[in-house]
Amino acid sequence: MNSENFLLSEKIVSPSYIRQGSQARRSHEQLIRHLLEQGKCPEEGWSESTIELFLNELAVMDSNNFLGNCGVGEREGRVASSLVARRHYRLIHGIGRSGDIAAIQPKAAGSSLLNKLTNSVVLDILRLTGVRSVASCFVVPMATGMSLTLCFLTLRHRRPNARYIIWPRIDQKSCFKSMITAGFEPVVVENVLEGDELRTDLEAVERKIEELGAENILCVHSTTSCFAPRVPDRLEELSTMCAKNNIPHIVNNAYGVQSSKCMHLIQQGARVGRIDAFVQSLDKNFMVPVGGAIIAGFDEVFVQEISKMYPGRASASPSLDVLITLLTLGASGYKKCLSERKDIYSFLSQELKSLASSHGERLLHTPHNPISLAMSLGGLQAGNDKAVTQLGSMLFTRQVSGARVIPLGKEQTIGGHTFRGFMSHSDSYPCPYLNAASAVGITREDVSACIKRLDKCMRTLKKEANIAGSLSLQNKIIDYEQETSNTNLHLFCCHSFSLLY
Repeated sequence: MNSENFLLSEKIVSPSYIRQGSQARRSHEQLIRHLLEQGKCPEEGWSESTIELFLNELAVMDSNNFLGNCGVGEREGRVASSLVARRHYRLIHGIGRSGDIAAIQPKAAGSSLLNKLTNSVVLDILRLTGVRSVASCFVVPMATGMSLTLCFLTLRHRRPNARYIIWPRIDQKSCFKSMITAGFEPVVVENVLEGDELRTDLEAVERKIEELGAENILCVHSTTSCFAPRVPDRLEELSTMCAKNNIPHIVNNAYGVQSSKCMHLIQQGARVGRIDAFVQSLDKNFMVPVGGAIIAGFDEVFVQEISKMYPGRASASPSLDVLITLLTLGASGYKKCLSERKDIYSFLSQELKSLASSHGERLLHTPHNPISLAMSLGGLQAGNDKAVTQLGSMLFTRQVSGARVIPLGKEQTIGGHTFRGFMSHSDSYPCPYLNAASAVGITREDVSACIKRLDKCMRTLKKEANIAGSLSLQNKIIDYEQETSNTNLHLFCCHSFSLLY
């Protein structure tokens, strides 16, 4: 209620009670005022009642919620189900206009305000987590792969004659498909093995630039967050190389926001060289439903170009989800989540190392990967070729999700390109292994349960392998005994025949 309605209320209920209610209302409004003034994530999280009040205030600013509204167009924010309307807080119009996802909608002042505030709050979080010089960003209602495609399509207008994208290999299908969907030819650069780690082959990248010609290369497409034993690309060196050769540089930072190391690499890359845009997932970094990403960059003009490349209006759901989440957590709450994630990474590392040792395996040494870990499975591979993949199935049926079991020698063809050793980021990694990650939102209970079930699965597989080995040995003994018996019988018959004659 506004001040006038509060005054009128004092004629109905005791003025002292109404003033208390008015003060309580003002405390909510004060938080909203700070958000509108500063456009930053509040330090402390808001209560659900404040968030719902704010969203309801935004919703009544959209034309579909006007009292007496008469809509005669083809897109009037009509919703048949009240359940759907409540799910979206009656913010039905989405974001952007047909020519620009960041544009203001005349019919939807509330949704437009939501969009602008979300982008501003997310920009504040990117700076808070380590990329201090980022200039602009926007939330797009597409996951990481399609968001990368949008970046490549925008670069096409700047470099119309370019047809190649140089890509240090990472075995994740959407990364590869993002380039071929945009109509470009990925130039796969194999990684180099340093100890257990797979790292960027800078010399190979440089050779490809010389071979193809800088003017024919759309961009270098690098990666930060990835599955061990691959580690983040050498962004500083790649960024310097891109600046030197005047080649754009797009970074896939899929779940890197939660890692101070990944964000530092991006900040340093932009400082010493060139990074045109970096893309990160909403669900992996902010614990919201799948379907959104953040496209960010250091040149506001280029980021605006990308937003204008998006055709048509867009769903407001990803923006709404991440804004609600960040208002709930606040900056301090989100930083606490990141700190807990880092602590649990150490715990997961210790537990996996101990488990690996007890089974004659080892935790692969991948100090440059701040999120993902890998444990060798050489013993399983030696006992039974199918045991490694069987372990993955056993974990999944025992409700251990997210663990990846990587056998040797798997081939996968994507867009006409065949990857050998697919999922291991290498044609010939030395051993099969299992991945586990400490991502934001993980708990110590998750780690403990995973380790316990993994231990049980490995013991079961080794027991089965021993039984199979014993049976195989028994069969060999039986075969030998039969062969020996037959040989002795043959000698006896020959001897008897010679006595008869």
